[in-house]
Amino acid sequence: MAKPKFTSNMVAVDGREVRMAHWSPARGASEHRPLLFFNGIGANLELIAPMAEMMANRDIITFDMPGIGGSPDPVWPYRPWMMARVANQILDDLGFSGEVDVMGISWGGAMAQQFALQYQKRTQKLVLVATTAGMLMVPGKWSALSKMIDPRRYTDPDFMRKNFQTLYGGNTNNDHGKKATGHTSRISPPSSAGYFNQIFAMLGWTSAPFLPFLSAQTLILMGDDDNIVRPVNGQILKMLIPDARMETIKGGGHLFLLTHSEETIPLIEAFLDDDKQVLAKAA
Repeated sequence: MAKPKFTSNMVAVDGREVRMAHWSPARGASEHRPLLFFNGIGANLELIAPMAEMMANRDIITFDMPGIGGSPDPVWPYRPWMMARVANQILDDLGFSGEVDVMGISWGGAMAQQFALQYQKRTQKLVLVATTAGMLMVPGKWSALSKMIDPRRYTDPDFMRKNFQTLYGGNTNNDHGKKATGHTSRISPPSSAGYFNQIFAMLGWTSAPFLPFLSAQTLILMGDDDNIVRPVNGQILKMLIPDARMETIKGGGHLFLLTHSEETIPLIEAFLDDDKQVLAKAA
């Protein structure tokens, strides 16, 4: 499959400047709905390049949060609804004025829920990866959370390699695990302002009271060995979201989207494309 075309530029929405990225099919217009992607905390858009290349037959749109990757530091704090508005405007500016599918991982999974609730009429399908309903969540292991707040995980490759298993969990003793630790080469360390604004943005936030009214078809993906987001959080989401489907990735840690991409990407595409044969096999 030909690699998708990649474009990136700075955009300004409501006085906020962010770096936006768009992967588009190499062979022209796609028959699939565009996919809006929200990244994890502190994660720059280059980290999803392997995923975008595996999903090369559809448009994928994402952007760096303020102070993350190529986006300048935030001038003032923000809340999730504000960044959902930024995402909505980016879609419009790219010419995607109709329905889209939405996906988010970890912190970005909360943003994906915010967008899907805030813009229900344009959100057709929702994919939630290793995420929670926000404030009402079962916390991860302290051994992992304590290292998650250590900025060395972004700046020190040796620290990442040494603590990868404790931090993210999952099976890292095979080829998949080696690929996961290799993602450090694509990391651009977030600024302190960017990282802490992401943390503050979600303080007190929860989607739980509103999820029963969510209209988007939803797929929840969880890793059964995730040290940061325990799998029970996926069960909470499934209980709250009408007709949600949940799949648990065996041996998957927090980064199973990278470590188990050969398993998860086909599941995601089958869900987005209504491939019932693939979904039935997974079940």
